Amino acid sequence: MGNFITKRREPFRFMVWLGIASSVMLFTILLVTYIIRRTGPDWVNVKLPNVFLISTVVIVLSSFTLNNATQAFRHERFGSYRTNIATTLVLGTLFILLQGWGWRQMILAGIKLEGNPAGGFVYIISGIHLLHILIGLIFLVIALAEALRRRPYVDSFVYSVNPPNQLKIRLITLYWHFVDILWVGLFVFLLIHHGLDLRLPF
Repeated sequence: MGNFITKRREPFRFMVWLGIASSVMLFTILLVTYIIRRTGPDWVNVKLPNVFLISTVVIVLSSFTLNNATQAFRHERFGSYRTNIATTLVLGTLFILLQGWGWRQMILAGIKLEGNPAGGFVYIISGIHLLHILIGLIFLVIALAEALRRRPYVDSFVYSVNPPNQLKIRLITLYWHFVDILWVGLFVFLLIHHGLDLRLPF
């Protein structure tokens, strides 16, 4: 019976890994296209908004808070688990707001989606990544809602020893760490090719 339940849980793990692999392929294609396209005569490099650096720090911090949450979950520190899940959710939301602020900076600087392909690629790459973050936030909201419904220790403990729930937390953590690392890689790539606009982000 235990093996049957384990096998039923495996598709969820497979779906997450399939999604990660698909995302890696998608961004690899985008970056290869970027490298090829930047040799065109209409390509004019644009500076990245410096708020992107702030958002990168925020998303890295969110990985630490989510790691703290998973550790608390394993060691039955459920109050800490709820606090760190909520903090991760806030940091993820802040990341989205900062990215939007960065796009506003670009628009005010005259960089639009159409026209110069350099600016267009920054919008596309950061925008598609933002969709990945939104998916992660949905799962974090679900995890937090379930944790808040089980405030009594006994309810939280029963929830935490359920193998499907343990797997759910591991997969959410895996996905979130992936999108965080993905953004750091994308940001470094764009930073190398574009540089950073050092003006104040207003």
